[in-house]
Amino acid sequence: MVWYKYLYAEEDLRPKQEKIKWKILHNAGQVHMYVIALSRSPGGLLEIISTVELMQRAYPKERLFIVGLARGYENACKLACRIVLEVFEKTGDFRVREYLLAKHRGEGERVSL
Repeated sequence: MVWYKYLYAEEDLRPKQEKIKWKILHNAGQVHMYVIALSRSPGGLLEIISTVELMQRAYPKERLFIVGLARGYENACKLACRIVLEVFEKTGDFRVREYLLAKHRGEGERVSL
């Protein structure tokens, strides 16, 4: 699991985001939390995944690139929409993966997914 350097999160989650990330990585209960990840499907934009789902041992976490955190499914949908709109406003297209990975790599870190 790779975390986006400029993680999107609801305003009230920002002060707690390191603790939330730690809990997600250590399978501690985060019942109403959702992560927004780059889609693993060709042509897809983003995936909204419940942290409860991530707690399953068989869930393929190693290839996830997490770009956002939200409390509740509705807020996760709104945040995913905000991310896509931001990419469109900055680039004029919907290549979310390319935009976010390029921004993430801007500081020299290599990520291959």
